[in-house]
Amino acid sequence: MAEVLLFHHALGLTAGCRAFADELRAVGHVVHTPDLFEGRTFGSVPEGVRHAEQLGFDTVTERGMRAAEALPARIVLAGFSLGVMPAQRLAQTRPGAAGALLVHGSVPLPEFGGTWPDGVPLQIHTMADDELGDVDVAHELVAAVAGAQLHLYPGEGHLFTDPGSPDHDPEAAALVMRRALAFLHVADRRG
Repeated sequence: MAEVLLFHHALGLTAGCRAFADELRAVGHVVHTPDLFEGRTFGSVPEGVRHAEQLGFDTVTERGMRAAEALPARIVLAGFSLGVMPAQRLAQTRPGAAGALLVHGSVPLPEFGGTWPDGVPLQIHTMADDELGDVDVAHELVAAVAGAQLHLYPGEGHLFTDPGSPDHDPEAAALVMRRALAFLHVADRRG
């Protein structure tokens, strides 16, 4: 089974983030869920983003980088929205990544060096009309990364996989989980 480092979104390490990780664990994957906000959670994306801004986005990303230090190099880096920043940075800059699973967002390729490492699979999930979902960036990444997958879901909700979010879409969230499990199976077999 795959080992996964999963970073939470701007609401913090919510019950919804933990539930996603637990679903992966239930089928045998090892999942690490560091708390980049040190126990703080928020009721809305703007509140969580304000907190991240106060901490500094670089601080949030550095906390993610530190969370990876004690883990094996061969790991799938995953992130929800804000958590995409450390996940994608690690995937692009830390040798040996088994894959990158980006949900609710992505970061322009040049942000972390401009290249994607050969042989590191990439899967992105976002809603087609989500203003925060970086759909244009996702299209650019998929065009630049051989074999990358972009899954767009109908709607405009942002944190649609989190049952605690007003954007939650159970049908789309279930599809993300099925596709993520298939992705992890492939990433594990490549190792």
